[in-house]
Amino acid sequence: MKRRLYPAVLERGPRGTFGAWFPDFPGCVAAGKSQEDAIGRAEEALAQTVDGWAEQGRPLPEPTPIEQIVPPKGSDVAAYFIVGVDPPDPSERVNVYLPKSLIARIDKHAASIGMSRSSFFGFAASIALEWRLPTMRLTPPRSKVHKTGALRAEKKPGKKGVR
Repeated sequence: MKRRLYPAVLERGPRGTFGAWFPDFPGCVAAGKSQEDAIGRAEEALAQTVDGWAEQGRPLPEPTPIEQIVPPKGSDVAAYFIVGVDPPDPSERVNVYLPKSLIARIDKHAASIGMSRSSFFGFAASIALEWRLPTMRLTPPRSKVHKTGALRAEKKPGKKGVR
């Protein structure tokens, strides 16, 4: 799903503090001692809220245009800003058959780097999808391994005694 952009309202609070809230996500608020702090926390709060909505199966709302936002009476609006969020990609359970020894190695390595087995498989698959495999070689190799184990150059037609 495409990245969504949601408007937020930055308000001045008591003693030089700031608060931020999202008109499209009631209860999604953040506070900070500075504008930058409140905005950073608002980004985290929105990401957590969107994840929670996804877990509950709730669809994400359409973003409210900034000109339609009505701040509550008495609020001291400092600014409006936009926060981008990537909607979660739903997971799906799959069955994979692998050798037990490989699974044991994967589990051990995943645990050593603080990942679950599923996270490790997802990470490994993401990396593998980015690989660029070399193109298949359509011509036979120029040398062959013979029963002796030694390499011998293949003779080319028309060239006698050349190796």
